[in-house]
Amino acid sequence: MTTPIYDFVRAYASAAPLRLHMPGHKGYPVLGCEPLDLTEVQGTEGLIEQSEQNAASLFGSGATLYSAQGSSHCIRAMIYLALLARPDRPIVAARNVHAAFVSAAALCGAEIRWLWPEARDSLCACHVAPEALEHTLRALPLPPAAVYVTSPDYLGNQADIAGLAAVCAGFDTPLLVDNAHGAYLRFLPENAHPLALGAAMCCDSAHKTLPVLTGGAYLHIARRAPAVFAEQARAALALFASTSPSWLILASLDRCNHYLAEGYPARLAETAARAAAARELLRRRGWEVMESDPLRLTLRGDGRAIAARLRKGRAEPEYAGPDACVLMLTPETPRGALEYAAAALGENDLPAPPPRALPAGRCEAVCSPRRAMFAPQETVPVPAALGRICGALALSCPPAVPIAVSGERIGEEALALFEDYGIREISVVREDAAVG
Repeated sequence: MTTPIYDFVRAYASAAPLRLHMPGHKGYPVLGCEPLDLTEVQGTEGLIEQSEQNAASLFGSGATLYSAQGSSHCIRAMIYLALLARPDRPIVAARNVHAAFVSAAALCGAEIRWLWPEARDSLCACHVAPEALEHTLRALPLPPAAVYVTSPDYLGNQADIAGLAAVCAGFDTPLLVDNAHGAYLRFLPENAHPLALGAAMCCDSAHKTLPVLTGGAYLHIARRAPAVFAEQARAALALFASTSPSWLILASLDRCNHYLAEGYPARLAETAARAAAARELLRRRGWEVMESDPLRLTLRGDGRAIAARLRKGRAEPEYAGPDACVLMLTPETPRGALEYAAAALGENDLPAPPPRALPAGRCEAVCSPRRAMFAPQETVPVPAALGRICGALALSCPPAVPIAVSGERIGEEALALFEDYGIREISVVREDAAVG
């Protein structure tokens, strides 16, 4: 597969012209990567579109567009496009959204209707059954602008995308998926990518599971999606993007196309098999290993204590929270790494954590996220936030899942969750601000 961006960047650096253009380093290798760090110069015209077409053919999309600013950039574009097609309609969203969704809703003026889990053992998770979604949609006077879910979530739980998409189709509603952690799902022996399962749009953080530099992401639009999505996608991304994208990140996205086209599915299948074997080994050693997407090992329990044991063996996990410890794998994970991690963990002799049954953390919505985020605010200790209206989001990152959403009145359950996730201060709307 061709790599037009990567080839141009390499050729330009090799030619070593006198750089009388941006960036300011002029190609001088202080870090070593500067010769490949370009801006738009003569000859770059059309290269991004060529490379994006290659990506679209790999992912089977109607259109795939690049982001050099992560999935957060793509999420903002998805919300904008959904509201462009159906202005003044709410977006129905599962509550375990990334903070980028809430900020996008605030920027675009979206109204949100939340889908809550029946039971909750982690802030990261929010299982939504198709039947529950159908009940919610039937209760609305008109179909919403979109339904929005996160899958896989930070712990590796995968939603029933096919079932949710079927419900959405019955209500003529597009399904949007934050697939930031699942770019590789397209290349499994059985295609599990959201586009293949019925989503109208999704974002993938290429850098999370593919060999792409941090910040590289995709906005995918399905072939069957409303025409306005593909027609306005580039303008939607431009609305929220810098006019100076990183050509290093773009070149890595471009080079990744060649990587995916040259034997990646076989390497992925082999890695997934090694991960499955590691799960079984850890279970035999007494660890509670959650079911998850194929490239993740999620150990339930006191994630901070589990991570401390890994760090003693000089291994760093992806996430260590009060509920779990997450290890993320790719075909680039060195051979023997899983065995090394298992040896660092040893037998599970940690004290058994008490069962976690988190409060739902439901808060009363007083005003829209937009009004709250743009209102005068002050920062207070969490105990003093009881009864106050949440302003800017207070987050533990990772996983960057909001406990209280901007515009909601903070209740007792939310306070307990803030304490559980180690959040000590929160921004609230000033009491003299009129937002109700």
